[in-house]
Amino acid sequence: MTAQISREYTDEAYAINARPVAFDWTGVPLEYIPGEPYATHFWNVMHLVLPEGERAMADVFAQALEYIDDERLREEVVGFVGQEATHASSHEGFRNYLRANGVEITPIMRRIEYAVAKIFGDHDIIGARARKAWLAERLGVYAAAEHFTAVVGEWLLDNREFDRIGVDPTMLDLLRWHGAEELEHRNVAFDAFQHVDGSYLRRARTAVVACSGLALLWFSTAAHLYREDATVRRRRPWPWEYARAARRHLVPGLSFLFEQIYYYLRPGFHPSTMGDIDKAVRYLAQSPAARAAQV
Repeated sequence: MTAQISREYTDEAYAINARPVAFDWTGVPLEYIPGEPYATHFWNVMHLVLPEGERAMADVFAQALEYIDDERLREEVVGFVGQEATHASSHEGFRNYLRANGVEITPIMRRIEYAVAKIFGDHDIIGARARKAWLAERLGVYAAAEHFTAVVGEWLLDNREFDRIGVDPTMLDLLRWHGAEELEHRNVAFDAFQHVDGSYLRRARTAVVACSGLALLWFSTAAHLYREDATVRRRRPWPWEYARAARRHLVPGLSFLFEQIYYYLRPGFHPSTMGDIDKAVRYLAQSPAARAAQV
């Protein structure tokens, strides 16, 4: 029986819509966080992982519409799918820029494409019940992943260290625009999962899968990019560089990530209790890329 959503955020009535954006990468330095090659590669993972991942996620949530009879949630899921598709194309633009400037990403892309297509693909499952169960499993994984992207999105909006050290403004806008939309649609993936399935055991299990898989993929990809970067003059082990970057507030620390796992696994958790959605809406109203697309 379809689980019904508990609308815990009745004061929030934001319409989720995809916004056109325009990013011009001309002249953007490959080390867009000045003097910080590891931190730069940590965020480069977004440009490699997200295009495939977000397109796959958009496809899964589009499939979920068949099982969603809540009018408001259907509207939110449609808007969410549109936003995720825009995120994918925007990050893919910088991924192409990396490739055009000699950054070898082919081995990484093969691994990411395998994970998306072979592990989280449709698999041509036979039987309506089995197909719905596999859909619910993937919705659970993506709902957990979306919680992390939302809280990291707020972390990016709040981060003043990036402004202080002079992160390239175009890249900073991409990170903050994306983070703001993740914070804006923070409820949608969770509510869709709850509506289609709603099992706490599935939510907890898929959260562990999402967290461990995403962490493994993220840290291994960042380490590979850092190791292969010929411009690094004084190369230290990547765990040392990660810890240093986290202390300088250039990347989220492990304590932040473990804290978010704890919050998500609480039985009564709902994303609406996390963060300030108004700061997302304010940033989206003034994002340079969003304004450029309106010209």
